[in-house]
Amino acid sequence: MAVSRKHRLIEIDWPEFGVPTRPPRPDVEEFQGRIDTARCAMAQRGLTHLVVYGDREHFANLAYLTGFDPRFEEALLVIGPHVEPLLIVGNECEGYLSHSPLYAAGGLRYERFQPFSLLNQPRGTSRLLKDILGGEAIGNGSMVGCVGWKYYAESEHPAGDGAIELPAYIVDTLRELTSSQAVSNATSIFMHPAHGLRTSCSLTEIAYFEYMSVLASEGMKRMLFGIEEGMTDHELARLAGYNGEPLACHMTLALGARPGLASPCGAMVRRGETFTSNLSYWGSNCCRAGWVAASASDLPPDAADYVDAFAGPYFEAMAEWYGLMRIGVPGKAVAQLISDRLPFDTFGIFLNAGHLIHLDEWVSSPIYPGSTIPMRSGMALQADVIPDSLRYFSTRMEDGFVIADAGLRDALRERFPAVFARCVRRREFVTSILGIALPEEVLPLSNIHAIVPPFLLEPNTVIALEQ
Repeated sequence: MAVSRKHRLIEIDWPEFGVPTRPPRPDVEEFQGRIDTARCAMAQRGLTHLVVYGDREHFANLAYLTGFDPRFEEALLVIGPHVEPLLIVGNECEGYLSHSPLYAAGGLRYERFQPFSLLNQPRGTSRLLKDILGGEAIGNGSMVGCVGWKYYAESEHPAGDGAIELPAYIVDTLRELTSSQAVSNATSIFMHPAHGLRTSCSLTEIAYFEYMSVLASEGMKRMLFGIEEGMTDHELARLAGYNGEPLACHMTLALGARPGLASPCGAMVRRGETFTSNLSYWGSNCCRAGWVAASASDLPPDAADYVDAFAGPYFEAMAEWYGLMRIGVPGKAVAQLISDRLPFDTFGIFLNAGHLIHLDEWVSSPIYPGSTIPMRSGMALQADVIPDSLRYFSTRMEDGFVIADAGLRDALRERFPAVFARCVRRREFVTSILGIALPEEVLPLSNIHAIVPPFLLEPNTVIALEQ
C-alpha cells in the first residue's frame, strides 16, 4: 500500500461557490420513463403487478415513480401490465394529487381508500381494499411484487423474498387474492446497490441533489461560523436557515454528552465540549463533528493530541477513500481500506464506509466486506464514514457527490452548465487547497466539500494534506 500523505493544519478563507436557483422538476416524460423501466424490471422477474407502498417516512420509491409523496397518510401505487398505474390515496392526499406531473398529464388514475386516512375521519365512501386490488386484475395467476423500503436475504429471514415489511393487512389482502407464494418482496428493483433503479441518477436528479446539497452545506457553514460559547443549541440550529424544502431525515444537533442523533433541546454551548450536527434535505446530507475549542489547549488533557492521533489520520484515510471513488472499483476494496487505515479499536467505525443517497438519506450501500459491486457512473454517494471514540469523540467530512463518466459529465455540462461548473470548481479547490486528489469522475455537490475544522471556534483553521 502506498504511504499516505500526512495531514497538516492550514488557514483558509472558505470558498464561495454560490447558491443555485431551484432547478426544474423532472418532466412527465421522465416519470413515464421510470414507470416503463419498472415494467421492464417486473417482466424480468415474471411479475404481473407491482404494488408500491409509501408513507411520510417511506416515500422515496413512490415519489421517484410519480412525483407524489404522501403527506399525512399512507398511499399505494399499483402498476399492472397494460393500463395506467393506479394511485390509491386517503382523504387528505386526494387534494395533493396534482403535484404529480404524471397525474396532471393523465398518466395516473386514482382511487380514494379512506382507511388510509387518519383515525375518525370520514370512512364511509370507499371500496374495500380487496375490491380495489381485485379491480386491477390481481387474482389467481397473478404474481405480485411488493415495494416498501427494505428487502431481506435468507440469512436475515428464512422467508427471503417472502418477507415483506408493508402493513400486514395489505400483504394479507394480496395473498388472499392470489396465494402466499405469489406475493414477494420486490423492493430491490429500486434499492439494490448493484442494479436498483434509484441508484443511478438522471441529469435532473443531479441538478436537484446539487441544489439540496448546497442548501444543507450552506446551512452547516452558517452554524460552524456562528457557534459561540453561551448560546443554546436552539439558537445555533436557527442559523441553519431551514427554507421549507423537504427533509430526508430529522436535523440532529448534539452538544457534550448528548447522543449524536439527538435534536436541539436547549443545551448550552460550552468550550471544551463536543458538537455534532447534520442537515439533510432530499438528496443530500451534510454532517460535521468536532470540538467547541479554539485550539488543543481547550480539550480534555487525554484528548489534546486529537488532531495528530485521530482527526488527522482520519483525513488522510478519507483522502485515500476518495481515490477509490473511481468507476469499476469494487466496494470491498473501499471497505478494506478503511478497516486497514482506521482500526476499529481506535476509530470504532461500525457502519458501512459510505453509502448511496437519493431522495432518502440512505438507499443501500455497495461498500461492505466482500462486496464485488463496483462504483459506477450515475451513483450518488455519501462520504459517510463515522469514527467514534470515548477519548477523542469524532470527526466528520460527510458530504454528497456523484460519480460521472465522461459521457455523463458532457451531458451535465450541456444541460446544466452552471451545475457542472460549480462541481468542477469544488473539485479544483479540494484538490489544490486541501490536497485530496479527487478522481475526474467525482463531482462534489456540497459547497463545503471535505472542509474539516477540528476546532470549531477557529473555523478558518482546517485540515489539509502536506503538499
